[in-house]
Amino acid sequence: MTIYSSPMTVEATSAGAILFRNTRGRREYLLLKSRPGDWEFPKGGVEGNEELQQTAIREVTEEAGIEEFRLIDGFRQDYDYVFEANGDRIHKTVHLFIAKSFEASAELSSEHRDLQWRDYEQAINTITQDGPREILRDARGYLDEKDV
Repeated sequence: MTIYSSPMTVEATSAGAILFRNTRGRREYLLLKSRPGDWEFPKGGVEGNEELQQTAIREVTEEAGIEEFRLIDGFRQDYDYVFEANGDRIHKTVHLFIAKSFEASAELSSEHRDLQWRDYEQAINTITQDGPREILRDARGYLDEKDV
């Protein structure tokens, strides 16, 4: 008799930021290419008792090498997805904020293969997951409304 055990579902929480800069009269967004090949925003797991905003700030600094930026008040959206890792099923919820960079360049971390600043149309066409793509649409509308 064979006993099959279904993988356990583990809940995971990440936070990050849609990081943008204003350059040459247009807004550009920072995209990072993950090791598996997805284009995404700087994000990562919540550590210890961190607040979601603290995690987002830490991840922007760690993953993009940017220290001069600020979170834009009033915007936070979430998306989630499920994946398999080490025999477990992981249900990850990602909380995204918007952050304005005051630095012109970013630095590639060891966690990613590539980084690019892209205008809105390029970013929408580069992002590989639906959740972040939809949130970028909303973030752009929010920034246009706030005239940031």
